[in-house]
Amino acid sequence: MPRIVVAECKQEVSTFNPVPSIYDDFRRARGQAVIDYHRRCREEVGGALSVFDADDDVEVLPTFAASANTSGGVLEAESFDRLSHDFLSSLAEAGRIDAAYFSLHGAMQAENEDDPEGFLIQEARRILGPTIPIVVSLDLHGVLTDRMLEHSDAIVTYHTYPHVDFFETGARAANLLLKITNGQARPVTARVKIPALVRGDELITETGSISECIQLAQAIEASEMGLSAGVMWGNPFTDVPELRTNSFVVMNGDESAAKEYALELANRFWNHHQKMQVPLTSLEEAIREAAAVTSGTVGMMDAADATSSGASGDSNAILREALRQGYPGRLLAPIVDPAAVVMAMEAGVGSTIRTTVGGALDPARFKPHEVVARVRSLSDGRFQSESFGWQWDAGNTVVLEADNITLVVGTRPVSLFDRSWFYANGQDPQHFDLVVIKSPHCEPHMYSDWCTKLIHVDAPGATSANLKSLGHKSCGRPIFPLDEGVHFRPVIDMFHKT
Repeated sequence: MPRIVVAECKQEVSTFNPVPSIYDDFRRARGQAVIDYHRRCREEVGGALSVFDADDDVEVLPTFAASANTSGGVLEAESFDRLSHDFLSSLAEAGRIDAAYFSLHGAMQAENEDDPEGFLIQEARRILGPTIPIVVSLDLHGVLTDRMLEHSDAIVTYHTYPHVDFFETGARAANLLLKITNGQARPVTARVKIPALVRGDELITETGSISECIQLAQAIEASEMGLSAGVMWGNPFTDVPELRTNSFVVMNGDESAAKEYALELANRFWNHHQKMQVPLTSLEEAIREAAAVTSGTVGMMDAADATSSGASGDSNAILREALRQGYPGRLLAPIVDPAAVVMAMEAGVGSTIRTTVGGALDPARFKPHEVVARVRSLSDGRFQSESFGWQWDAGNTVVLEADNITLVVGTRPVSLFDRSWFYANGQDPQHFDLVVIKSPHCEPHMYSDWCTKLIHVDAPGATSANLKSLGHKSCGRPIFPLDEGVHFRPVIDMFHKT
């Protein structure tokens, strides 16, 4: 009976967020609690468990699971040391292990380690030995490094953006691991580095030009010898040396096919890379355009402060410009400001307070703005996400009303790729003329299916789609769009366990 270890460590980081992530930002579980949590949650580990549970010959060894409550800034060195110790010591204490499945992200960064996932896989390999199969699932926004590929047997990544295939990705990884463990697969991986950092609608896998790559990757996986394939375009806000786009293909022993397919995926991607950017509208023009809309709701996409991408969540840039121009409609916006929350909680519902909002976490970018506001509601900030039913916690949360402005103000960032934080605090975006959406993309029914207009605004922030504004220092150069005249000269690298 093969004994398969299951472990998790996931976070996406923005190097440009000045607020460091810490150990307590992670939901953590050990042993049986890993299984108990993930059997209720349709994430990657849950998908893997569904496969292992269906095989009576498999014994699952849950060890350690850690997942950040949301994306954030670079992880403190001490916190990464604690997480990595928890992760690795649990493997060392697991007894006999025949195979390992790791659910990782790929876009972590710590103060003392630019490639945390690569470090974990490398050290796991040292603990487990050279022959134990290791399969790793990653977010397609992960930074795929040489170290990850050298020390794992195979990589499996999401096929959807916005991401809706967490569970399915874990199941694919588990099925692949069982094939290797049972001697039915001998994985060989081809990888092509692509010098591009990309954003925008063309990366929506249902409708964008990236679908050409995704469809080919899925066809490769469905072929007789195909094991895994994908394009990982990385997280352009995690500024580390190996940041770039990568195509990869894992075949069952067929190196020639792996090379051919990886090159084809890379070329398909490069054919469209120029348009994989976001047309942005200036703050001033965005508010003017919103004011000109006379019916329905305008969605203003503030991806620069997308907490799910690693931003701080305390941007008030759109609010300030709307107030400066005297925007006449009803405006709804989310914001993180712990001090404003404390003042409102102390004052109580129905009270009027004078406070500042914004710039609480990233004051270099956002200047606090004073408002006189009525305290509409108070909550403990715990709620269930609309998208996947996950439990989220924004800390104490208040709703403030200042004339035509309604602010949902939290103590700490939560992901905002759906509407659940608004709904949990009694606010329906469809009842407003302008809603600030702090996410680069959401599933269509969240906003785009019903908003009269969507505007991608060029606001400041740690996750701005205006990539040249961020100040990358570590990633390899030249790279599109940070440099002019970038040429793609594909080189195929091969990885396989001997």
